[in-house]
Amino acid sequence: MTMPLAKSGDELSLKQCSHDYQVSCGNCRLNSICLPLALESDDIQQLDDIIQRSKPLQKSQHLYREGDDFQSVYAVRSGTLKAYKTTDDGREQVTGFYFPGEILGMDGISNNAHASSAKALETAAVCEIPFSSLEKLSSLMPNLQRHFFQLMSREITEDQQLITLLSKNSADERVASLMISISTRNAKRKLSSTQFRLPMSRVDIGNYLGLTVETVSRVFSRMQKMNILCVDNKEIEILDSQGLRKMANLSC
Repeated sequence: MTMPLAKSGDELSLKQCSHDYQVSCGNCRLNSICLPLALESDDIQQLDDIIQRSKPLQKSQHLYREGDDFQSVYAVRSGTLKAYKTTDDGREQVTGFYFPGEILGMDGISNNAHASSAKALETAAVCEIPFSSLEKLSSLMPNLQRHFFQLMSREITEDQQLITLLSKNSADERVASLMISISTRNAKRKLSSTQFRLPMSRVDIGNYLGLTVETVSRVFSRMQKMNILCVDNKEIEILDSQGLRKMANLSC
């Protein structure tokens, strides 16, 4: 049964302007979770002046590829992107999913070359932030520098959490943890934390979590039978948040 998803006013506003590449940091609905966090209006204008915006990426279009020269970091404004590395035998290994308001591309800072590739899972708009300009601006704005360091720290923490997740957790725990992560990230964007559409395929989910597609499907079916989730293809409704956290082995 298809479940119609209610949309809040914020969601409708996001949909109406989500791919507007003329949007500025000052009027972007994501500025409370992106780089402008805690900046004064004059500082936001200076940040906005260095940001480059282009037309949206189309589904499967690359933002950058593994080995490309590192020049910029990117803030997702709409849509979703995935990062992946290519294994020695040519397979993709998904290393992360990036939602609106999140920053990607920081993997290139250490060696001046991107350590992974990033491509759009759906039509997506990004803000390109040249790193040399960001460095200069950060030296003049302690709040901007501090927030960027926090973003880098969060990226390291999430990498460590993924390693932990893949090393010892069961299939149920892995899938439940991903659903909780998406729910939490939606809440930060003032979207529904209980009803959302998965932008990634079951193949990408399995690849990211170290599971087969069949296992991912079985876990979703089990969650549905337990009345934890309502699953309709990519449409997800969380029916029992505490049950989901328990399945993820998290305290309620």
